Amino acid sequence: MSDEAAILKQARDEFVAQWGAMGSQWGINRTMAQIHAFLMTAPEAVDTDEVMAELQISRGNAHTNLKELVAWGLVRIVVKKGERREYFEAEKDVWQIFTIVARERKKREIQPALGVLQHCSETTRDLRSAEGKAFYAQMQQLEEFVGFASKVADKVGAMKHGFAIQLAAKLLG
Repeated sequence: MSDEAAILKQARDEFVAQWGAMGSQWGINRTMAQIHAFLMTAPEAVDTDEVMAELQISRGNAHTNLKELVAWGLVRIVVKKGERREYFEAEKDVWQIFTIVARERKKREIQPALGVLQHCSETTRDLRSAEGKAFYAQMQQLEEFVGFASKVADKVGAMKHGFAIQLAAKLLG
């Protein structure tokens, strides 16, 4: 292996490990994030065996996480002419990755949380005790805030990358 190839391998391994560690912060397990990182940095589509070998994981683990990444929309199945195996490639556009993760987190976390807040508000709306009224008010405030944050995330996710960056620069600048 050349010096350049060794440097690239080391950097890629470091990235895959770090992306895996960050995965739990945005709603996926470590192995799923590591597979995503590996595919994101792969120069071409790879098959399950390559994923297993590179990450030293079982076929079942690789298969389950690849299917989940496909379900999220972060990875596509690629069919190669004359091949029976499935190959996988990751979305590489950073803005697309952000919008996909935001959409999936909303579906898996924000919408269920809003449902609970709405239910708690509805069931405590008519309570008359001070504690009941305080609880209802807190649920209303949380529901309003989470709903607002969800709408903001939808708007930002629907923006073109350049416009979103310009808007963020204005807000933060």
